Amino acid sequence: MTVSNPFITNGYLSPHYFCDREEETRRLISSITNGNNVALISPRRLGKTGLIYHSFEQESIKKNYYTFVVDIYATKNLQEFVYEMGKTVLGVLKSRGRKTWERFLNTLTSLRSSISFDINGNPEWGLGIGDIQVPQVTLDEIFSYLEQADKPCIVAVDEFQVITNYPENNTEALLRTHIQRCHNTRFIFAGSQRHMMSEIFVSPSRPFYQSTSMMSIDPISSNHYVAFAQQLFREYQKDITADAVMAVYQQYEGVTWYVQSVLNALFSQTERGATCTPDMIGAAVQQIITQQSFAYKALIFQLPPKQKEVLTAICKEGKTTNITSRPFLQKHHLTASMVQAAVKGLLDKDFITQDMGIYSLYDQFFAQWLLQQYVV
Repeated sequence: MTVSNPFITNGYLSPHYFCDREEETRRLISSITNGNNVALISPRRLGKTGLIYHSFEQESIKKNYYTFVVDIYATKNLQEFVYEMGKTVLGVLKSRGRKTWERFLNTLTSLRSSISFDINGNPEWGLGIGDIQVPQVTLDEIFSYLEQADKPCIVAVDEFQVITNYPENNTEALLRTHIQRCHNTRFIFAGSQRHMMSEIFVSPSRPFYQSTSMMSIDPISSNHYVAFAQQLFREYQKDITADAVMAVYQQYEGVTWYVQSVLNALFSQTERGATCTPDMIGAAVQQIITQQSFAYKALIFQLPPKQKEVLTAICKEGKTTNITSRPFLQKHHLTASMVQAAVKGLLDKDFITQDMGIYSLYDQFFAQWLLQQYVV
């Protein structure tokens, strides 16, 4: 595969384009291969999903396990959870040969009549969410397959904390019951909202209490990122100064997705044989923001006026804790009741995040755009 830009911003390509995480990869693989389920917690865009894919690419895992990454971020209920899980399992098994995927379909009796096949006789997940009429039955069938698969399995459930918002109150207990019976499958529960994930796995009153090893990740060290970026630039007969990489790293506090995005833009702006320097960063960031400006305008348009006011206030602060304190309210001409109502809506819509009591905008590029548009 020809890679025109080595700074990947979407998905996972290969170990060569993945920066560091050697210790985290070792720890995650060690936990799983020693029979433990893992709750993997980190803020969004720090690279937990990439770490999972990278771990799954290691030879010790790739040769000996079936691996599945189920992204449930957009799911709203158990039915959609089961839909995504079944779709993911079939999608992975399709490439493993007819005998492998037939074993799965033979256990999926509740949906067998809804599975379609392409012209080559390969199965396709062409059913709709509504075809899963009894989610508990289909879920039981999926777990039945995992237990009888001809290789041990590892299932990573990404953004696991969203199950707490499902209307079915027994989702945690239902999943815990299935998982504790598994002998052929290990699970990675990845989540980005620390307080919600902690509630699920640390609270004695919850079904998943003390059922997993806990693991978190921090930003990749700046030294590793400097070496990684310079090596990739040189492979394309380009160069980038250590100061430039450090400036990007510090501006975005080492959060992987933002660092990768800016390096991607800097790489595209650096001619072969030339050197990227810190003075190019502003233009690169502006390029990213300009490309997203239409989407950002649409996001702002959908917000009620009070939510927009509170969002702008938080954006001006950068990071803030006491959003109902008198100084914050007076400074931004807000009321406590207005802030409390608006923050709930902004959190639900993922405009802002709250971690350890600190509020900030979820998308840092959006925050920069917002400052340009609405802050004098």
